[in-house]
Amino acid sequence: MNWLILVLAGLFEIAWAIGLKYTDGFTKLWPSVATLVAMVISVGLLGLAMKSLPVGTAYAVWVGVGAVGTAILGIVLFNESANIGRIVSLLLIVAGIVGLKLATPN
Repeated sequence: MNWLILVLAGLFEIAWAIGLKYTDGFTKLWPSVATLVAMVISVGLLGLAMKSLPVGTAYAVWVGVGAVGTAILGIVLFNESANIGRIVSLLLIVAGIVGLKLATPN
């Protein structure tokens, strides 16, 4: 269950990272509110997951999920580069996330 909570925290990290783009430097009210809410939820869920997961693993997975998801949405939503170097790098992050999951005792 804590792994599910951790992945959910990562999804909210993606939401707030993408949300930052829409806040226009926190000058737009509703995108700013939504981004701040996503931040609070993301960190709160991370804290819950850390109750039973190692801090290093939980934090690395949270950041990894957020980084990969944000990069993919950057490609899809903002037409950012999808060159082979970026794709391979994202796959390496995913491999690291899977590796941490497999190497972490239940």
